[in-house]
Amino acid sequence: MASNYSVYYIQAFDFSVNFTLSLIKSSDSTISISQAYYVGFMSLRGSLLQLLADGRFYSGAWLGRTLGVSRNTIWKHIHFLQRHQVDIHAVRGRGYRLAKPVELLSSHAIRQYMDSATRSKLGQLDILMEIDSTNRYLMARAAQGAEVGDACLAEYQSEGRGRLGREWVSPFAANIYLSLLWRFPGGAEGIAGLGLAIGVTILRSVQAMGADNVYVKWPNDLVCKEHKLSGILLELRTDRLGACHVVIGIGLNIRMPYHDSLTIDQPWIDLEQVLSRPVSRNQVAAILLQQLLKDLEEFQSSGLASFIDEWRQNDVLNGRSVTVTTADRTIIGIARGIDDYGALRLEYDGKISRFLTGDVSVRATL
Repeated sequence: MASNYSVYYIQAFDFSVNFTLSLIKSSDSTISISQAYYVGFMSLRGSLLQLLADGRFYSGAWLGRTLGVSRNTIWKHIHFLQRHQVDIHAVRGRGYRLAKPVELLSSHAIRQYMDSATRSKLGQLDILMEIDSTNRYLMARAAQGAEVGDACLAEYQSEGRGRLGREWVSPFAANIYLSLLWRFPGGAEGIAGLGLAIGVTILRSVQAMGADNVYVKWPNDLVCKEHKLSGILLELRTDRLGACHVVIGIGLNIRMPYHDSLTIDQPWIDLEQVLSRPVSRNQVAAILLQQLLKDLEEFQSSGLASFIDEWRQNDVLNGRSVTVTTADRTIIGIARGIDDYGALRLEYDGKISRFLTGDVSVRATL
């Protein structure tokens, strides 16, 4: 291994250690030494995975020397990763390697894929090796003064969430787990229909990559061949001036490992299956972020009206029999699209009723 390669990762690890120390010294009493240790622990695993990303064998001794820790520490981290479904081969006399090379997310690579005009609108972009939830992470940063356009991506989420508290299965280095912060000065009234608009944003993004036969499904999903491809989770907080800060969470399946898919409780599909070719996750993230930043400015100026025709043209449920489940009842009827405010129109018992995003769960009736 060339020495400059080793130094690069030692520097990356040193940065993580310095970040940990800065947390310990922070005046924010909510950050404890144990939390700071946790950050360092995550960063060490991240540095270890970066070293293994090329799929070659590296000895525990070499990994330990490079990262400044003992072989036993390396062994503990390897076993932790294996327990969390990261496929690492351990061979006596040869060391450790990932079962196959992986493309780790890179802030630099993502920015390079974006055009210069949109790149300038992207704020701080954090790449997290492991986090409980990207939305939760960015909501916490928003409370501490994060800027509009700040975003984060994670390689792995331990508590990924979808709508209504459902689990979002988030295996390591397989898919896109993205959150972005935006501010609406007019308050919560200014975000009516935002989830539907973001659905169109994702649709535009995957179509730009060559995906066809992808549709939006009310309220916040994208599907292909009746299988879920992507989901959206919006979370918001209002400041003392009445402005609404929204964290937009997007999960997009890229290359779902089979053993992780066994825990998913609904039909799913990933982008590589849709496109029938491999894709770069960094490029996908860049396309998504670029479209998001453009479309959020459009939504802020004209609301759902700029997106509604495109949404209606790609509505997978329109005219089909569906089941709508609310907190107190289940209704079977015919989906009749959405109204100008984004509410689902359901025909049943000879009349058409409106259902609002967040109140119902919709599945096509077979």
